[in-house]
Amino acid sequence: AQKYWGATPNGKPIPLLVENALNTRELDSLEINSYNSAVLSSFYYLNAYKKVWIKEAPRKEILLALSKAHEEGLNPEDYAVTRLKNFEDHFDALSTAEKNTYDILFTHHLQKYLAHLSNGKLNPNKLYSNWEIKENEIDLNATLMDLKKGEFVTEKIECLKPDHIVYKKLKKALKLVEALADESFENIRITDPINPDTTDPLLLEIKKRLLYWGDLKKKEKPTPLYDPETVKAVQCFQKRHGLAPDGIIGKETVAALNFSKQERKEQIIANLERWKWYPKNMGNEYVIINIPDYQLHLIKGKDTLRSHKVIVGRPKRPTPVLSSKLTQVIFNPTWTVPPTILREDLLPEVRKNRQYLAKLNIIIYNKNGNRVPLQNWTASNASEYKYVQKPSVNNSLGVVKLNFPNRFSVYLHDTNHRDFFEKTNRSLSSGCVRLENPLALTRYLLNDTLKWNSAKIDEVLKTSRTTYVKINKEVYFHLLYWTAWSTKNKLVFRADIYHLDKALYALLRN
Repeated sequence: AQKYWGATPNGKPIPLLVENALNTRELDSLEINSYNSAVLSSFYYLNAYKKVWIKEAPRKEILLALSKAHEEGLNPEDYAVTRLKNFEDHFDALSTAEKNTYDILFTHHLQKYLAHLSNGKLNPNKLYSNWEIKENEIDLNATLMDLKKGEFVTEKIECLKPDHIVYKKLKKALKLVEALADESFENIRITDPINPDTTDPLLLEIKKRLLYWGDLKKKEKPTPLYDPETVKAVQCFQKRHGLAPDGIIGKETVAALNFSKQERKEQIIANLERWKWYPKNMGNEYVIINIPDYQLHLIKGKDTLRSHKVIVGRPKRPTPVLSSKLTQVIFNPTWTVPPTILREDLLPEVRKNRQYLAKLNIIIYNKNGNRVPLQNWTASNASEYKYVQKPSVNNSLGVVKLNFPNRFSVYLHDTNHRDFFEKTNRSLSSGCVRLENPLALTRYLLNDTLKWNSAKIDEVLKTSRTTYVKINKEVYFHLLYWTAWSTKNKLVFRADIYHLDKALYALLRN
């Protein structure tokens, strides 16, 4: 009978003959297995349990990359950089056993670093129930086999990082915030807004903050007068933080002023982690929405073709984070009231006045799909019915809906509350995304100036009949969440509307 000495990391038995062929192995499999890492064990199995990092040059390049992990928002000590450097600095004096230990330790932490660089340290799908992000593919062992050759090591590691412009702007933001002097500001508290051309003792402290963040250039001793130069500085600060640039110092502006350097640094690091989760390849043509910025951008290649304001889910009903593909346009859509809105919004109103349904042009259906006359509606069976709003300009979805496959049943749509787009804070929906000027984006997506030009679309809308049209263009769709970046050497922040940043940073540094 065939004798076996053990198994490969994937569980397949290794015949004794193979073990005999590996008798010249240098490394102890027990020491390798002590790391409890299948990818580490499989790497050394593939390398016949020989030391891998023989060449000095690739070791030093890799150690330099690990020591700069903080530039990617990662913690160098997660990769035992100090211990590894100590081994490297005394390499010639190491015993054979110490060199073996160094080789294994080096591989283990390099694998960890490359995994974190490619997919982040944490798994968003385990952290959040309403996130669905596909893991970026990386073959760690194949990557290490390539790196051990010692050719273009730095360039190959660089290729594993996110290549999106926002990630690069985040790295720049981290450098900008780290370059700021350490500060010890106390929180500013206001009771009433501060208007231009007024005097307020709090302006002394506010001007210090504006000087610190680079919005105010004046270096003279600050005065309590809210002068024109300070108004411009406040407006600049407000723009950088996604606030209405009205120059009025209210609670939202003060809340942004009260962020410390350390808090902003932590926020940037949390966003760097998120960008490692997001798809490395977003497609040649894609729609990307930044939820906290309330903006949609259509990107082709590296060009932004168009931008639209959006309305997203409020904190109690957040918009999910996901990647998909735009597949269908629906003109004159109906709207089936979702369970949460039905339970929390619609039924309480209907129980007070059942004519509320008629006012909203909503039809009731029983579980057999038969229409239920309004006079037959009963409060006791209210949750068993289906409530469908007929197509019209007053439909909650407006006149057009854009579908993309997802398990959350969310979509892009027009709205009958177009005035909401004038608001600065647009986290107002129940999870789906409302789109300003949706017909302009729809015409572009349908890409047919004969069948689906403005005149043809208007004809369809006038019929009030629900019409389904397939999107033939390959346009990917990304609903993402980030609250920091930089533009032209200026830090840019958005309110963390779903309160994710602090908790994420704490987990990263735990």
